[in-house]
Amino acid sequence: MLRGKIKRADLPRRHKPMKQSIVHIALVVSDYDEAIKFYTEKLNFTLIEDTPQSETKRWVKVAPKGSEECCLLLAKGVGEEQRSRIGNQTGGRVFLFLKTDDFWTDYKNMQVQGINFVREPKTEDYGTVAVFEDLYGNLWDLVEFKK
Repeated sequence: MLRGKIKRADLPRRHKPMKQSIVHIALVVSDYDEAIKFYTEKLNFTLIEDTPQSETKRWVKVAPKGSEECCLLLAKGVGEEQRSRIGNQTGGRVFLFLKTDDFWTDYKNMQVQGINFVREPKTEDYGTVAVFEDLYGNLWDLVEFKK
């Protein structure tokens, strides 16, 4: 780790603020194809990319339709430690947040698709929310924020 070795005065000066964004969130999966099927068929996500990188590794990106900023990078768990995290990357907490502009339509469509909701819809100060799990058990919020 480089902590303490670089001084602020040694860093290049920038005249305009640096723009950064999160573009991918890695989601550990056990099988690329079953994960693609779930996200594209059950959650109606778009398959953005599926590029082989080796005989066993692929670069697979999916995102909700219309999403432009961030997507999920489906990463096949390799080895015992990574495979042990499949379905529980956050120790039982909600991991991902799927924002919608029509909560009740999406909620009903997801129920028809067999999505398992583990917490029923409720109204909070910030909007309407329900918790569902993906095919591996990762917890998600389906949320429509108040305008």
